[in-house]
Amino acid sequence: MRLHILGICGTFMGGVAALARELGHEVEGSDQNVYPPMSTQLEQLGITLRSGYAAAHLQPAPDRVIVGNALSRGNAAVEYFLGAGLDYVSGPQWLGEQVLRGREVLAVAGTHGKTTTTAMLAWILEACGRAPGFLVGGVPQNFDVSARLGSGAEFVIEADEYDTAFFDKRSKFVHYRPRVAVLNNLEYDHADIFPDIAAIQRQFHHLVRTVPGNGRLIVNAEDANLAAVLEQGCWTPVTRFGMDSGDWQARLSAADGSAFRVVVGGVDRGEVCWSLIGRHNVMNALAALAAADAVGVDVPAAIAALADFRSARRRLERIAEIGSIQVYDDFAHHPSAIATTLAGLRARVGAARILVGLEPRSNSMRQGAHAQELAPSLRDADAVLLLQRPSLPWDAARVTEALDGRGTTAATVDELLTALRRQARPGDHVVFMSNGGFDDAPRRFAALLAATPD
Repeated sequence: MRLHILGICGTFMGGVAALARELGHEVEGSDQNVYPPMSTQLEQLGITLRSGYAAAHLQPAPDRVIVGNALSRGNAAVEYFLGAGLDYVSGPQWLGEQVLRGREVLAVAGTHGKTTTTAMLAWILEACGRAPGFLVGGVPQNFDVSARLGSGAEFVIEADEYDTAFFDKRSKFVHYRPRVAVLNNLEYDHADIFPDIAAIQRQFHHLVRTVPGNGRLIVNAEDANLAAVLEQGCWTPVTRFGMDSGDWQARLSAADGSAFRVVVGGVDRGEVCWSLIGRHNVMNALAALAAADAVGVDVPAAIAALADFRSARRRLERIAEIGSIQVYDDFAHHPSAIATTLAGLRARVGAARILVGLEPRSNSMRQGAHAQELAPSLRDADAVLLLQRPSLPWDAARVTEALDGRGTTAATVDELLTALRRQARPGDHVVFMSNGGFDDAPRRFAALLAATPD
């Protein structure tokens, strides 16, 4: 079957494309911006990529069009396939019908930590001999692809609450029908499609309704918003995890979270010693371990597997160390994620200075939905440069003025990089935070450091 995928270079739709190719389909696709690393991965799989959404890209007609949620009415390709009567389906529905049906699906949902926890769970299953399939909404460093079918029974999928397509406004995850669902956390986000937290909770409860009675829900014991979801009705056994509460708990051996003991039902089951840091990653690990246990993986073996786990790219990824200045790239999309990431780094580096270059890039951040929470989330930063692009509809000075002299705005990435270079000195940790491309700011800053040594 010849498939044309609209929005193919997004991490999710690129994963769908890779799975379709592995199933033996002839795959091609279009995107507004065809760019690495996804474009490189897809081209290596023999997938033809076209730039833009021209109607001509759908001629001659493919057997089926798979539609990403970035597409909307008025788009030239959308108007063409509707008018021509072509067969079309959303990416999540195609995945549910063509890949997940008949598999033991483990879905990882939550406002934060989905990509890391999905990659972590896939790695645990891989290291323990399960050969799982997976689709990760990022680049998992333990694997050379973001998606694969796998030869085992299990399939691990990042379960996003964002809407499915322009013609299906349910959350993507309702299509996945998991046997094990991880509910990592729940906060208000996606202000472009959800009016309030109750609307997101409603979608999470739709997911809960799809998990069978002989499956398992793995739920953050510390999250009141998730507790409210389960109060709406729950028909599945629940395993809870938390630092000091729940069935699965952690006891920190190192303050930065790089080592911790795993306690299950009051019994110490072993110690995780790994390269990750931060309380949030300890919580992610508890969720992944509990999910692996739910499908019969040996707990000590799962704990041991985490020693070799490498986080997904752009999760506080250290990309350079130049003149004893360390540079990181982080996929920041929400104040809570910013706060926990910086707290983990602070616990590791002690009194060393942390400098942050921040781009408000997610839809919610751009709309200013999190503006009030941004300044408190940056409490562990010694200096903050906040990018105020002309297209940002709110005044970023509202944030920097609340930072007690530690923050300033920059109108362009060039200006931001120049200001950071002027402030950076040996021993500093410079963190770039954005869930977009940030005009390749982290690597440009590393090059600037190399070109202008102290």
